[in-house]
Amino acid sequence: MSETAATHTPENGTAGNGAVLSIPTTSFRDGSAIPLIGFGTSSLRGTGAVTAIASALRSGYRLIDTAAQYGNEAAVGAAIRESGAARDEIVVTTKVAGGDQGREAARRGVEESARRLGLDRIDLVLIHWPNPSRGLAVDTWRTLLDLREEGLISHAGVSNFRPEQLVELHDATGEWPEANQIQLSPALARTDTVAFCDEHGILVEAWGPLGGRDGLPEQFALRKVAERHGATPAQISLRWAIDRGIIVIPKSSTRERQIANADLGAIALTDEDRALLATLDLGEDAAWDSREHEEW
Repeated sequence: MSETAATHTPENGTAGNGAVLSIPTTSFRDGSAIPLIGFGTSSLRGTGAVTAIASALRSGYRLIDTAAQYGNEAAVGAAIRESGAARDEIVVTTKVAGGDQGREAARRGVEESARRLGLDRIDLVLIHWPNPSRGLAVDTWRTLLDLREEGLISHAGVSNFRPEQLVELHDATGEWPEANQIQLSPALARTDTVAFCDEHGILVEAWGPLGGRDGLPEQFALRKVAERHGATPAQISLRWAIDRGIIVIPKSSTRERQIANADLGAIALTDEDRALLATLDLGEDAAWDSREHEEW
């Protein structure tokens, strides 16, 4: 996938090392850009969320990831307005909750998300989980395609879908999702799923890119690579992902960490580094299985 650099000057004009913060981008199928490094908002709430998200935008982030399920879409909208960042520069992602799946329910859910965000158009909307017990993923996908055609959303995708679940959507509609947000880090490389998405022009986004759930930051191999580059383990995990063309959405309430997570230009991983990081992969079975795990 293509990668270009989109440069945004953070507060005080520089990133942590004195250089202008530059965030690389990749592209949707239609050629429009999406940053490879975005800002995650899960668990951020209220005024603290507004402060953290506005700080990220002022620091140069231009991709903000939220979800109806997070209960913070209103805070995201407030942060966008407070930040002073130009709306047409920001890619806002939200997700359809499990309880909003279905033809009409999904439409109402997305319309409510737009209202809470205070936006007349949402850049990217994802189906949050397949929730196979409901059997409504295809109906929900049809609704997202309708809403894209109508202009309420610009891009339609999914989250936590396995290859066979993506095929089900395509078989029913002839349309592949534009993005698939999955659990992914050096501890969960998801090689086969990433290859499938690449083959079908589906952008891969990583949630949990720092591997905290899997004890990744404490792993000796990751720390060894970080020390070699004078970087943090988080920076190495993020560099590893974007080198594969994978979008990452780390989260931090601290401005210094927000900048560090996006200030990766000086890190150039070697083949030796990548081979060492490959030893950390726990395998597909260690990831949450969306054939069984459901969220509402």
